Amino acid sequence: MNKDLVFKIIRRTLIASLFILGIFLLLFPNPKPIVSGFIFGTIISILAFKLLHNTVNKSVLMTPSRARAYTIAHYMGRFAMYFVVLMLAAIANYLNFAATAVGLVMVRIVITGSLFFDKDFLKK
Repeated sequence: MNKDLVFKIIRRTLIASLFILGIFLLLFPNPKPIVSGFIFGTIISILAFKLLHNTVNKSVLMTPSRARAYTIAHYMGRFAMYFVVLMLAAIANYLNFAATAVGLVMVRIVITGSLFFDKDFLKK
């Protein structure tokens, strides 16, 4: 994956997240658990995206069988990380589960939105 593209996606995710955080702060009377959950989910989403970037870059240099095992192991690791984050959000009183789930999909939302609204998104 292109480092510039990864940086662009992360930057857009942070900007979109700040915008959504502002809406949460204005919309809800007690926004602390919602904001905390959203920030937590967004940070984990960005971390998982960077892990995916590293996995792809390392796996293209491996033999096909080794790359397959490597990518499956890292996929399962990211999946387990999502599970732990959602379980923590479900158990903890200081995190809102729905806001954490929305934060976890922020990178996907930004990528999808960029593909629709930015015609030069994939160009250098």
